[in-house]
Amino acid sequence: MPETQANVEYWFRLLYECLRGKCYASIGFNQFFSFLSHIWVWIVWVGYTLSLIGLFFVVYTTVRLFQLRQREEEFYSALIEEPGKKGVPPRWQRIQALANGTNASEWREAIIEADIMLDDLLTKRGYMGEGVGEKLKGVESREFSTLQEAWEAHKVRNQIAHEGSAFVISEAIARRTVARYEAVFKEFKEI
Repeated sequence: MPETQANVEYWFRLLYECLRGKCYASIGFNQFFSFLSHIWVWIVWVGYTLSLIGLFFVVYTTVRLFQLRQREEEFYSALIEEPGKKGVPPRWQRIQALANGTNASEWREAIIEADIMLDDLLTKRGYMGEGVGEKLKGVESREFSTLQEAWEAHKVRNQIAHEGSAFVISEAIARRTVARYEAVFKEFKEI
């Protein structure tokens, strides 16, 4: 019995010849392949164009992502301090520098600045009123253990504001008044 082997090369050759239009009769495969080759050229050009657009998109998004990472790094690199353990605010440092000054005008300015800081504190805590005096009237002593110090300090500020340079202020009065403001600010962890 003769062996029958499948000649794969023979079948592929027949298929190739047939697709090239050489089997039995020409059935228009040459025109079909010509059409496919023209389409292939367009597919290649569209592919290149889409690849360039994709490459531009990847580069653009990479640059934007890098910029975003830099902004995040700047934002999140700031040290987050625990409440109550923050440094002395520059505003209070300025008040202390004025209070440690050598003349009465600096002491007056320190007291007035400290009173403005007290006003901001009271406003932040939700007390209403025209000024510090009215806001302090709305405070209950159980909510504010240094209420008396705030009143005493505010009275000195009022004397400075109403009498101006006619009010004789000593270094001792200035330091005592600033110390009273300091006690209030420490109670509410402002400094």
